[in-house]
Amino acid sequence: MGLFHPHQFSGKLTSRLLAVVALAAVVGCNPPPRVEESKAAADEAATPAEGEKAAEATPAATTTDAPADQGASAKEQKLIPRSVLFGNPQKASARISPNGQWMSYLAPVDGILNVFVAPIDDMSAAKQVTDDKTRDIRGYSWAYTGEHILYTQDKGGDEDWHLYATDVATGKTTDLTPLDNIHATIEGVSEKFPDEILVGLNDRNPQLHDIYRVNLKTGDRKLIQENPGYAAFITDDDYNVRFAFTYTADGGNEVLEPAEGDAGKPGDKGITDWVTFMKVGPEDAMSTSPAGFNKDGTVLYLLDSRDRNTSALFSIDLKTDEKKLIAENPKADIGEVLVHPTEKTIQAVAFTYEKTEWDILDESIKKDLDYLKTVEDGEVIVTSRTLDDKQWTVAFMLDDGPVKFYRYDRGEGKAHFLFNSRDDLEGYPLVKMHPVLIPTRDGKELVSYLTLPAGSDPDGDGVPNTPVPLVLNVHGGPWARDAWGFDPEHQWLADRGYAVLAVNYRGSTGFGKSFVNAANGEWAGKMHDDLIDAVNWAVKKGIAQKDKVAIMGGSYGGYATLVGLTYTPDVFAAGVDIVGPSSLVTLLENVPPYWASFMPVMKIRVGDVDTEEGKAELLKRSPMTKVDQIKKPLLIGQGANDPRVTQLEADQIVKSMEDKKIPVTYVLYPDEGHGFAREPNRKSFNAVTEAFLAEHLGGKYEPVGKDFEGASIHVPSGAAQVPGLDKELKADRKQMPPKPEAKETEK
Repeated sequence: MGLFHPHQFSGKLTSRLLAVVALAAVVGCNPPPRVEESKAAADEAATPAEGEKAAEATPAATTTDAPADQGASAKEQKLIPRSVLFGNPQKASARISPNGQWMSYLAPVDGILNVFVAPIDDMSAAKQVTDDKTRDIRGYSWAYTGEHILYTQDKGGDEDWHLYATDVATGKTTDLTPLDNIHATIEGVSEKFPDEILVGLNDRNPQLHDIYRVNLKTGDRKLIQENPGYAAFITDDDYNVRFAFTYTADGGNEVLEPAEGDAGKPGDKGITDWVTFMKVGPEDAMSTSPAGFNKDGTVLYLLDSRDRNTSALFSIDLKTDEKKLIAENPKADIGEVLVHPTEKTIQAVAFTYEKTEWDILDESIKKDLDYLKTVEDGEVIVTSRTLDDKQWTVAFMLDDGPVKFYRYDRGEGKAHFLFNSRDDLEGYPLVKMHPVLIPTRDGKELVSYLTLPAGSDPDGDGVPNTPVPLVLNVHGGPWARDAWGFDPEHQWLADRGYAVLAVNYRGSTGFGKSFVNAANGEWAGKMHDDLIDAVNWAVKKGIAQKDKVAIMGGSYGGYATLVGLTYTPDVFAAGVDIVGPSSLVTLLENVPPYWASFMPVMKIRVGDVDTEEGKAELLKRSPMTKVDQIKKPLLIGQGANDPRVTQLEADQIVKSMEDKKIPVTYVLYPDEGHGFAREPNRKSFNAVTEAFLAEHLGGKYEPVGKDFEGASIHVPSGAAQVPGLDKELKADRKQMPPKPEAKETEK
């Protein structure tokens, strides 16, 4: 969900779909990832953690059992259950082992996602190999041993990530990072060393990740690079540390290489003498950085927006310094990349403006991609490949159906269906997502996505016959983007009778550096103007009812919600803030320690919290300073363990509203962090949200039913302001637990 975790900007060839699902491995200070085969997070699961985007009601809003048209199926007569849209998928994240022997996937066990493994040719023989009983495994990968599953897990959303390896034969899971209060990251994997991986650990200094070589079978680890103060290191397939990466005081970045003669000493501190290889100014810092190497490590792949607007893919011969353009697009930054699993040749690249377009560079895979386009009517995502490149796993992303998974046999030239992410979607009235381009008051173009209620737009032109209530669903980041594809929040809200609009406001990534840089210092300024322009566009087009527009979102989207209700209090009828900051000062004073190297970027992009003048400017852009302007109903959701947007952010605005006698409903989860990862918590918060929106926008709703079961939901304030919430809480538990206290955070 974002809120500017470091290094998501430093050369990452991200999937266009990360904004749709939120199950990309772990967050944190990862190094600029190497150019690698596309491993889109879209297929990890069909349901995002709440906040990634993003009860009993009055009788007038209750339309759950409204009569259906004659001949409609039983499912068409009822709302799509929240359990279908926000429960864990039945299966997800199909992956093939590097040796081609095994197929793996995620599936729930007693409500918790775990990894299952089956022989490549017999999915019916699948067996559970991991056994997490408290939190879903939301992403995993195969080690090159072909015998181990790698995954990360934290506790209660605290983002103290540990790295685990599971032996698929024995089912034994080993914590490869058995240390307290650490944030582990996978820094490198290589088929040349199948038994070992590179791991970043901040156990020596919470602000810095040292690089260790870790044995998957024994757990033994050996220091190969002590970190003297850099944001990250870039390694090659021989596990050599080739470059260091850091942010500069002006908000740019710098890539350093070892000084001549300093190759580091095994078992010692590694390279200690570094010299500048490349400096990048702040205007290009989010779109220029190294992205990996060729097979023998003599060519560096580079994402580069210097002397241009969009980030293109280049190669640099490290012996001759010759720089060559590999791929570019005038409207979109480099997106996904397909790379041969052993030869490391770049075979295809993708660019996403409204939708994704592939540029095939290697004719040897053209027939494969051409064929795969005929298998399903959706966007093709290659998620894993065997080392011999004979077998692929492929996911197909649709906008009105579940993710579909196939095993593709290149020798046969045939795709074998594996499973859908959720078969229980079948029969429900899922709707299409419309890409739309919205002009801003200063001449920019906002790539946005509109979803309309079923039956409201018979001619399919993207405009309903009559205006309907609208939910402006604001993505987090802010340096991320919304994209086309299946989005459970869009389907949910459209099913309840609302138009849903997702806007890539300025600062969103993927559209070139000028679009990102246009957001510098514009929190609660032009970034918010873009959202208001989008609302005005929807009203003028006859899409939205002017007096029935709600704003909701998570992380930056939560902040945008608070800004909407404080800076433009007459525009929105209601707001739903999920883990959003209320004060930019307290936000920047309480970031995780391992974000320290990234903070110069914050001074350029957000503001300077280290000076009194800077603090004053940040407060001008903080909803906390305008609480008395709130006129419309507000629902706040927060995780008590959130290390990015701490509980303080929710507590302080709720207290200020209560002091001013302004109604607010505050929902708190003691076992969640930056977003709601646990299935029962997702479902419970969405039950509250649905009743809240039905009360203020007049849409349909589904009663809470069993959606509070197993949830840690706590409502410190305003339960009576959401119809039926008090009653459901009392029915779910006899006695409310004490409110979790906000934790002290190191500055």
